[in-house]
Amino acid sequence: MATAAQIGKTSKENGDWLSTACILCALNCGVKVQLSADGRSIARTRGDESHPASKGYLCNKASRLNYYQDRANRLLSPMRRSSDGSYEEVAWETAIREIAAKLTAVRDAHGGESIFYYGGGGQGNHLPGAYARTSIGPLGVKYRSNALAQEKTGEFWVADRMFGGWPHGDFEQAQVVVFLGKNPWQSHGLHRARAAIREIAKDPERTLIVIDPKRTESADLADIHLAVKPARDAWLLAGMAATIVQEGLANEAWLASHASGVAQVESTLAGIDIADCATKSGIDEAVIRSTARLVAAASSVAVLEDLGVQMNRHSTLVSYLQRLIWTLTGHFGRPGTHYIAKGLGRISDGREGGVSPVAGGRLIAGLVPCNLITSEILTDHPKRYRAMLIESANPVHSLADSAGWRQAMRALECSVVIDVAMTETALEADYVLPATTQFEKAEATFFNFEFPDNYFHLRHPLFTPPDGPLDEAEIHMRLAEAMGAVPEGLEAELNQAMADGGRTAFAMALMAKMAEQPGLSAIVPGLLYRILGPSLPDGLANSAVLWGGCQRFMMANAEAVAAAGLEPTGDGLFDAILAAPSGLVITRQDWPAVWQRLPGGKVEMALPDLLTATTKLNAEQPAEASSEYPFLLSAGERRSFTANTILRNPEWRRKDPQGALFINPEDAARLNLGEGSSARISTQSGSQDVVVAVNDRMQRGHVSLPNGLGVNYPNGDGDQPPIFGAAPNELTWSELRDEYVGTPWHKSVPARVEAI
Repeated sequence: MATAAQIGKTSKENGDWLSTACILCALNCGVKVQLSADGRSIARTRGDESHPASKGYLCNKASRLNYYQDRANRLLSPMRRSSDGSYEEVAWETAIREIAAKLTAVRDAHGGESIFYYGGGGQGNHLPGAYARTSIGPLGVKYRSNALAQEKTGEFWVADRMFGGWPHGDFEQAQVVVFLGKNPWQSHGLHRARAAIREIAKDPERTLIVIDPKRTESADLADIHLAVKPARDAWLLAGMAATIVQEGLANEAWLASHASGVAQVESTLAGIDIADCATKSGIDEAVIRSTARLVAAASSVAVLEDLGVQMNRHSTLVSYLQRLIWTLTGHFGRPGTHYIAKGLGRISDGREGGVSPVAGGRLIAGLVPCNLITSEILTDHPKRYRAMLIESANPVHSLADSAGWRQAMRALECSVVIDVAMTETALEADYVLPATTQFEKAEATFFNFEFPDNYFHLRHPLFTPPDGPLDEAEIHMRLAEAMGAVPEGLEAELNQAMADGGRTAFAMALMAKMAEQPGLSAIVPGLLYRILGPSLPDGLANSAVLWGGCQRFMMANAEAVAAAGLEPTGDGLFDAILAAPSGLVITRQDWPAVWQRLPGGKVEMALPDLLTATTKLNAEQPAEASSEYPFLLSAGERRSFTANTILRNPEWRRKDPQGALFINPEDAARLNLGEGSSARISTQSGSQDVVVAVNDRMQRGHVSLPNGLGVNYPNGDGDQPPIFGAAPNELTWSELRDEYVGTPWHKSVPARVEAI
């Protein structure tokens, strides 16, 4: 493989298209890029036809990737916060030494459970999450979290209890496709999203159903748009599930063979008042019943739920009710329905285990609910979190209650951020360590959930990093060394084994050392980077941690790997991944394999706590608007020119640069608000001044603000200009959350709107 410098030269002279991937959503579509003449930035972008999943498809956002790589606020040196709140550059040796001393002091005084880890990789870089073990392991860190805990843990928890894994829809073959709280036209969520939606909409044999309070672009193409009242999805879904039972539409033969707990579910749903569900959801009872009949009669159904319901009232219950609808009708385990994928990572693990030390929040996949973290810090409880390590994440901006997060950051005894820029979170930290960008090292994600062919994509670096930043793997290894977690002479001994006998000898020597010193297991990722990394093709050292993952994956999936045409060994899989810059299919399975992933081979239908919650819906009154806060705000809507906050330069947004507040025309007229006018939106947490966009897609009483705005970015002189747009989490608060797993209710925040 050419070096990154050679890649830049080749691009300059020959205009070669280089393979990489988009990093702006979880799909990580394959991308081809040409570099600028000087090899320092991305000049042109197109879809990668060789990518196994996206197959050349590209959305408008991926064309703006250079706004991530070529940025004015690149962090090039470690920064240390001074007592006056300013930051000064310090040498790497100084920063590592001081951080290691402070973190070990907290550990020694209060235990490793008092140090909290947040992050582990953003949309496009998951490998730092593996390398972080190298430093947090020796520190004894027990508690951690990341963005999944404010989005997906309710769905993960329900799915794990019902299926033992996370089901996904086979949308390409489904006769009926349902988008629940999801607008794939803007937020994607399935490969080739816009093309796929058009294909479904044009096919007279297929039906597209969209459940969303807003008339979205996806709803425009739908055969059925169920414009549920904001935050009332639970009543709609309960009414549909009850219709299936009360009208005798359940697939009883399928259920008898493939499910358990059916009687309890049917008994509960038999008692649901469908007319009441219709009144509360805002959907006519006849429409609820006809839609349920359509689902029951379909040959195949696939459902995709997303943040519109996962960050909303009854979020965990909604994740359960929608699964009852398609399991009662037998839409699992065959083409066009739902499957459980087997990927290289375990990012969708929904197992429950333990609680947080102060607030007692339920931990799903080992993650502390994001809405509880500040309350685990801002307390005098002896088990509070006293230090934080934050990596490739921006919780001060992206989690509920930004003001509370700023207070919590200052209450910590030590806080460290690893990132490429001085984010809102970095500006509250004691130390900020500069990392290489996602295009300056080998990177990958574990968001790979395809079936029957599942793929993996290791992205090769595009650029040589500037002086100063380090790979996260190196940062964590230096911290481990400074903490005394790396025995003297160990690296030299392992390097010698590698030189003498390659990977096999290295693996044997490493296992022997771990048998002698079990504590060494914590620093294995860092050792892989240091010892195995230099032996890999030029530029791919950061992929070393995948080698261990491939060995483990092969133990349970050798047959599926062989079916994909690959050598069924850990080394064979690893080498194949290294040699495929556009990604490759790593497993091939058929539908019977899906059933082998269910504990006992059956779907567990009856979840007693959620069935009890279902029985209470008819007696429950939906939260009504108050005179003080008459609107429900959707805080963080995906739009054409919004993305995650790694695109900080506001120039990338060609439309709606200020991130307007969408409001229904009747509401706007009543408040004397016109197109482009200024308004102030207030909640119990705070206020933000916004630009107004009158939008007849919104229901009365429902307003929305986009995600990704309200971030700092320096102007050409290095000064700090006004922040563009509203920061949504200045308006949210921690107590607004799901009762089971603590996911936030960002899509239904009580708010007031006033003309300025």
